[in-house]
Parts: sequence; structure tokens; C-alpha cells
Amino acid sequence: MDEQSPQHNGEQRAVDLLWLLLCGLLASWYCTVAAHKLGATFDEPFYISAGLERWHTGSYEQLLRAGTMPLPVDVQTLPVYLYETWQGIRFDPVADLDAILPYARLGTLVFVWLLLIYGRLIGRALAGPWGGRLAIAFLALEPSILGHSSLATTDISITACLLPFAYHYWKNRDAARWIWRVGLPALWLGIAMLAKASALAFGPICMLVIECQRLHARGAFQTEAAATLWTRLRHAARILRPWFWQASAIGWLAVAVTFLYCGSDWRAEPSFVAWADKLPAGVMRNNTLWVAEHLRVFPNAGSGLMRQVRHNLQGHLVYLVGLEHNRSLWFYFPLLLTIKLTLPLLILTALLLITRPRALTNWAFLCFAVLLAFSLTFRVQIGIRMVLPVVALGMVGLAAALVNTVRAYGYSWKRVALGSLTLSCLAWTAVATSRQHPHGLCYTNDLWGGTRDGYHFVSDANYDWGQGLKDLHRWQQRNHVANLDVWYFGTDPLLKELPIASAPFSLWKVQSDAEFHAKVQGRFLAVSTTNLYGSYAPDAEIPRRILRPMRPVARTQTFLIYDFRDPHPLAAAPTRP
Repeated sequence: MDEQSPQHNGEQRAVDLLWLLLCGLLASWYCTVAAHKLGATFDEPFYISAGLERWHTGSYEQLLRAGTMPLPVDVQTLPVYLYETWQGIRFDPVADLDAILPYARLGTLVFVWLLLIYGRLIGRALAGPWGGRLAIAFLALEPSILGHSSLATTDISITACLLPFAYHYWKNRDAARWIWRVGLPALWLGIAMLAKASALAFGPICMLVIECQRLHARGAFQTEAAATLWTRLRHAARILRPWFWQASAIGWLAVAVTFLYCGSDWRAEPSFVAWADKLPAGVMRNNTLWVAEHLRVFPNAGSGLMRQVRHNLQGHLVYLVGLEHNRSLWFYFPLLLTIKLTLPLLILTALLLITRPRALTNWAFLCFAVLLAFSLTFRVQIGIRMVLPVVALGMVGLAAALVNTVRAYGYSWKRVALGSLTLSCLAWTAVATSRQHPHGLCYTNDLWGGTRDGYHFVSDANYDWGQGLKDLHRWQQRNHVANLDVWYFGTDPLLKELPIASAPFSLWKVQSDAEFHAKVQGRFLAVSTTNLYGSYAPDAEIPRRILRPMRPVARTQTFLIYDFRDPHPLAAAPTRP
């Protein structure tokens, strides 16, 4: 039968749909079960509280002043708000967080399915049906993606929204109608910006990479062999001039979509008024103060976007492989990907880079490569979650490259070998992900010792993001432990409800070994791995120096538990060389 017949195409679409449903349902099951088992992460209590406040008052002020774009929070808290309206009740976002958080997390599944659908569309466009199927498998099995898909946060939403933007921009670049060529990409870029402010950087870079790849394929950048570098740059600038104007139109329309969605409370900005009031006396101060007091357009989307821009310029505390810095490490993200991505993914990428690097020159993988290089300038380095859109583009591009390479080998042993290796890697990833459930957030590959010891190399959102209180309470109940202190990294209000005493050494500022032992004597002490191996406890050097060489008597996924009931604890041997 002709492979291009309508019947054959219908069968292919049916297979694609079944594969999408299978992978989507498995990913949804993983996320739903994990959502009920994990405690609240560091950011989630604020998102739930601010999200419900927005539904109750109509104001995005809390979210925008914190630099959080509202779309994912709206989606995640909408079911909770609808239930409130139906039942005529009002949840307390602090006291009731443990009850409502699993249902808010289900809202993230909207973005998970969007990610899988557009992963399929891009993979299929680049490499045919098998390219789409392999892209879905990569996205649905990667533990870091599943780990964040189980949470009510913003990282999967930006990942899911950036792919539709890139796909529609690439597909409609030469469309005759303005609505397809500019309007649709602008809408999706605006939606991506409403998911997270980082789309403000990711989107233009993706547009530039896609345009350069398109023009290069047409030979538009070719010049005379003897041309100087300056001549080549001028030629490239001239070729890219039409793209610049089109990209500018897409960008401004996307910003307009973002501002329209966020709206305004029509108030003056207090920080602007305070700044103007401190200016030296004179006409300039009077005029500036008048403008500050009468420019009543705040808060708006600009508040959230500028908050994130300032955050990136200022940097953030960072920890990686034992190194700490109060601002950033330039190599953070490239090295982090070798720790947090599954080994099968790294192996397949390395294999193609060595044997058929040209196969990786599709626009999706090129966007990944350029964005990864651009990540050297990022100053907010608080987990792989900051580059999940980059990772997703790389996965889809890799899937297309693998399928095209298998097809190019024809009927040879290389085709069989690469196809078998790819299937084996998928099975390997599936086993690794299932073994890590529900703690996909903590996944660390075997190249770095595996997940169990991963806290030595990564912290915060890469491992212990405050989600472990439920696990700790289950351990406490199983072992009938009454005297338990916890040095906790996180904001989960569940801590105040459990029979656990807080031991915030970061605030106590212990001055001596004797003072530390006096505070923990006669009790068990559970320590968040991020506090012990991380950059968030600079005022707790003495507790960290004492605890790091000690061997814990027990542990949960994110807590190390020490026994100080005896003057000479049993845990005296170092945990590792």
C-alpha cells in the first residue's frame, strides 16, 4: 500500500494519538500521586495564598510585586476558587494548605499536556511521525520534568508555553497573512511571558536562531571567499533587517498581551513616590514628585517584569558541587545539566555529537545550544527549573536528530544498532524515573553517584526545596520518636502542626560547639540537606562543621537525622570520603 495514502495517514494519526494518550496518562498518574505525597515546596505557599487573593479581590499586586507572572497561578488556584464558590466557603491558604495544595497542583497538568502536544508537533515537523513519538517519550519520562510537573509552580508552564511560540513562529515565518506570521506568534509569546518573565529573554533568542537557521539553509549568508569579517557582518545585518522589524512587532504585541491580561489597580507606586521625595529640593524634585503621585497605573505587568530583571542583575546565592557563591557561578547551568539530566539522554546526545553532528542542526536543538551558551550570563541560579524550556527544546531536537539519523543509515547494522540503543535508553530512563517516584525533583544521575548522595552536589530546587516534612513525619511515626528537632529549609506551614520542634540554627547564630550541643542534647535532630549542603545558612557555620562529618542514624529523602540522646553520639564516622 502507498505510504502516502489517506488510509495510511489515518492509521499514523491514530497511532500518534494513542501514543500521546498513553504517555500523557502515565505522566499524569506520576504527577497526581506525587502531588499527594509531597509536602509544600518553598514557593508554593505564597503562590496559593496570592492566587486565592487574586480571585477574591481581582488584584495581582502580591504576585507582580514578587516578580511572579500570574497565568500559572491563576490556572492552579482556579479549581480551589470554584470549589469555594460552589460550597460557599473560604479556605485559609495557611491552615488549609495541606488539603488544597494537591488539587492546585493538578492545574499544572494543563501545561504538561500542552508540552507533550507541542513536543509531538515539533518532533513530527522535523522528523516525521517517529520524531513526534520519540519527543513525547523523552518529555514524559525525564524525572526533572516530571518532578516539577507535580508542583504548583511556574516552571513547567513557561516550558509548555515557549514550545508553541517557537513552533508557530517557525511554521508561519513565510505565511502570507499577517495574523499567522505575526499575530499568532505574538499571542503565544505573550502567553509565555504571562507564565514567567524569562520568556522575555528566551523568546527573542529563539526567533533569532530560527531565522538564522532558515536563512543559512537558503544560502542567504554566503559571501565572497575573500570577504573580510566586517563585510560579512554588514551583509548579515542587511539580510536580518526585515527579521528585526518583524521580531519587534511580535515582541511589542506580546508585551501588550501581557499588560492587558495583568491589568492595573490604578494606584501610585510607593517606591517611586519615596524615591522622588528624597530628591534635592528644587523644580526637578517638585515635578518628579507630582508625576510619581499622579501616575496611577500600578501595579502592572511591568512591575513583575522589572522585578525579575533586577533579580537577575543582582544575582542570587548559589551552591553547586561543594562550591558556594553569593551571586553566581558562570558554569552553573552547563555543569548542572550533566548532574540532573538522565544518563541515557546525555549518552545519546554525546553519540550524535561524535558521529553525526550535522543531524543536530535542526532549529529546536540549535535553540537549545544557543540558549545554553546564553545561560552563562544568568545570575539567578536556583535549579534546573530555570532552564527547563531550554531542556525541553533540546529533548525535542535530539529526538528529531535520532530519527533522521536512523533513517539516513538505511537498512544497515548502524540503523539496527542506533535504533536498539535508543529503545534501550528509553527503557533505562523509564526504570530510573519509576524508581525515583515520587521524588523526581531530587533526581541526580549515576555519573554523580545517584540520587541518594545527590545532596552533596546540588541543593534548593534541585534536591531539597522544603518538600520533605510529610516524609519526616512518617519516619517519626514509624519509629515512635517523641523528641525531634528539625533544622528546616522551607515555608511549609505544616511544620507548626507537627509534633516537631523547630531548631533554626541560621537565626540562632550559634557561637561555639558547646552552645550547639547544649541546644540539641537529649534529642533527635533532623536537618534539611539544603541547610547542610547549600548556600542559605551562612550564619550557621558551626552546626554545619559539626554535622557534616557525622554519620546520620537515619534519613528521609531530604532530611538527615542525627541522634544526640547520648553525650557521645553513635554517629561519628564521616558520611563519605
